[in-house]
Amino acid sequence: MSTFKPIDRRMVLRGLGTAVALPWLEAMTPVGAMGRALAGSTPGAPPLRSAFLFIPNGVHAPDWSPTGTGADYELSPLLKPLARHRSDLSVLSGLGHHNAKALGDGPGDHARSSACFLTGAHPVKTDGADIRAGISIDQVMAQQYDGVTRFASLELGCEPGLQSGSCDSGYSCAYSANISWRTPGSPMAKEINPRLLFERLFQVGPAGESAVQRAERLARRRSILDYVSGDARRLHRQLGLRDREKMDEYLEGVRSIERRLEQVERVDRDPAAIAGVDPPAGIPGDYREHLRLMHELMVLSFRLDLTRVCTMMWANEGTNRSFPFLEIPEGHHHLSHHKGDVAMIEKIRRINQFQSEMLAELLDLMAETPEGEGRLLDNVMLVYGGAISDGNRHDHDDLPIVLAGGGGGTIHTGHHKRYSQGTPLCNLYLSMLERMGVDAERFGDSTGVLSNLA
Repeated sequence: MSTFKPIDRRMVLRGLGTAVALPWLEAMTPVGAMGRALAGSTPGAPPLRSAFLFIPNGVHAPDWSPTGTGADYELSPLLKPLARHRSDLSVLSGLGHHNAKALGDGPGDHARSSACFLTGAHPVKTDGADIRAGISIDQVMAQQYDGVTRFASLELGCEPGLQSGSCDSGYSCAYSANISWRTPGSPMAKEINPRLLFERLFQVGPAGESAVQRAERLARRRSILDYVSGDARRLHRQLGLRDREKMDEYLEGVRSIERRLEQVERVDRDPAAIAGVDPPAGIPGDYREHLRLMHELMVLSFRLDLTRVCTMMWANEGTNRSFPFLEIPEGHHHLSHHKGDVAMIEKIRRINQFQSEMLAELLDLMAETPEGEGRLLDNVMLVYGGAISDGNRHDHDDLPIVLAGGGGGTIHTGHHKRYSQGTPLCNLYLSMLERMGVDAERFGDSTGVLSNLA
């Protein structure tokens, strides 16, 4: 009988005020029981994760939908950058959010769309403290994993989360700046600073550390790996060759993110694209780098099983961010109301194509991350899109939705799936809840699970 004692999958490398979680290693299970310690939806399988990526201001709808349906479809001009991941995703057409419509409340489609995106609820029109939307799909999932992972969920973004003020025709800024809602009246605060997110993931800094102490620690530019080097060396001696290679690759990846964060904090940053204001320390002035760092940290949190649910707002709804790296000095929201102006439409197309390029990069990262016998991407359900279809018309039918990842083998990708007009987007969410092991008969305004996903 083997006397091999597996390494606890929740083991961390510890140092002064630092706890570095470990990736999945073969030594975490006895020989012949590989993968059993990963508590997923199926015994012996990697855990299933869900990610929700929100883009603002709709898209140029005439250039969004693919040509044809099923597997023999042609990607639309705005989705061409996703061609290399065609087999890893499906474009879902025809889904809508009825509760993002006015329903007698007048203007305010931007605020309603972001508030409704993950809740399926019609928000109360107010710019006071009596905000009310609904519990979002990510938080329903998070309740399932509360106590299972270090973080029940992560809420990320690239623009500040707001909780008060009037942002859209009498709607609170809380609606425009949040997509994750813990209760109908309580949006979840999101993290937009990559440095702060990094330190949160790795529990960097001793308990009770003051702002001055933190500044002094950062000034010393010590890597978190320096603090845990003793633990790392001891663990290294217990591992086989393949696990040592995995650990070396993982630790180098962590150090690579650290170096990039240090570079962001060291260099003179360009003014942010929003209102010409310098971003806080830790936030890149280059929007592309900001997105990439947040995506890498999200993937790292999945890889380490720190969380299984994540939301990411690429920008707040109604954002007027400019895109100087695309030679677009005008604001996004302004351009979305093009009223047929050819030059403005072309710039919106370029913004939408850039968004597809960034999504493709994120899928690259998930596809390149090994997990078990496959890839991290095989065990993810990633929803990308928004609750406004055509930004010029502010409609909420036939939304721009991409579903990527294999869902632990439960999702059949590589298709353009067209559903009947008016099919609730919440039907997709109900289908995802089912796969995440959440027992729910309904979610939002769902009418049933979405057909043809498997």
